[in-house]
Amino acid sequence: MAINNEPRVNERIHVDRVRLVGPGGEQVGVVRVEDALRLAQEAGLDLVEVAPNSNPPVAKLMDYGKFKYESAQKVREARRNQSNTVIKSIRIGLKIDENDYRTKKSQAERFLTGGDKVKFDLRFKGREQSRPEMGVRLLRGLAEELAELSTIEAAPRAEGRNMSMVLAPLRKKSEAKSDQRRRREAERESRKAREAERAARSNGSEAREDVGSDETVD
Repeated sequence: MAINNEPRVNERIHVDRVRLVGPGGEQVGVVRVEDALRLAQEAGLDLVEVAPNSNPPVAKLMDYGKFKYESAQKVREARRNQSNTVIKSIRIGLKIDENDYRTKKSQAERFLTGGDKVKFDLRFKGREQSRPEMGVRLLRGLAEELAELSTIEAAPRAEGRNMSMVLAPLRKKSEAKSDQRRRREAERESRKAREAERAARSNGSEAREDVGSDETVD
């Protein structure tokens, strides 16, 4: 049997009283449902039951058609972002040197800035497996240094000789792509401006040369 998750709207709200919330989120108070329906009709809005299990139920004045459309848009956007999300794997060792550490960190920054998740895969060698706390310390340190770009989605976890951690970008991939497009457009405009400036200087030089060639010497 299918379950209807849609809220009750207008005359489908079969209760005596509701705790009414205005269209801007303001608290109107507990009113008779007939009065709430009248207010909705006067405002050209719908009365939507948003918390049916409260006592009394909470209802809000809103444009229900617009609300459904915006909700559907958010769901589609969330699905699109989820399908576009890529997990980039970065392998590191426990005895990583400073240069390699900086390289791996730069890779992670590039991936996170582009809106992708990053999974650090750490491999223990030999007796290193008996010191998992060192692996946790290394991964936590990376997470702290990348905190401005990411949040920890999966904390460091050991599985045999491996330990992994997943960082999720703070910004959506769609936002990152929009920023990249804006930067490319800004760079194109900047190049056009520089080319126009060079052309203007070149034309000015040619004009001065023409003036000089027209002068006569007695």
